[in-house]
This record gives sequence, structure tokens and C-alpha cells, in this order.
Amino acid sequence: MSQRIIRLPEVKEMTGLSRSTIYLRMSKGSFPQSISLGERAVGWLEADVELWLDACVSTSKAVDND
Repeated sequence: MSQRIIRLPEVKEMTGLSRSTIYLRMSKGSFPQSISLGERAVGWLEADVELWLDACVSTSKAVDND
């Protein structure tokens, strides 16, 4: 299984969230944690972000069907 790491600009594009919202949700535990790539670089596993998006869609559809 490939573990592609994506950087913040791609995470923002995939989710539609701003940088501050991503970090706020990370601190609250409602967004996947970033992975340290070095002293000043972080990234996210693409699969983790995709799973988070899938969960958002599922939750949204469940609420719409109630």
C-alpha cells in the first residue's frame, strides 16, 4: 500500500479548509494529525485525509436523510 504524503496546499485544496481551520481541528482531534517531515516541514498521509473526507460525506448524508 502506497503512503503518499501531501503538503498543506494540497490538503487545503482537497478539503476546502483554510490553514487555521485545519490546525484548529487538529488540536481538537477532529482532523488527521500531521506527520513531521523535518524540523520545519509537515505533511499528511493522503489516505488519512481521504478517510476524513469520506466520514464527512457520510455524516452529512446521514443528517440529510433524517
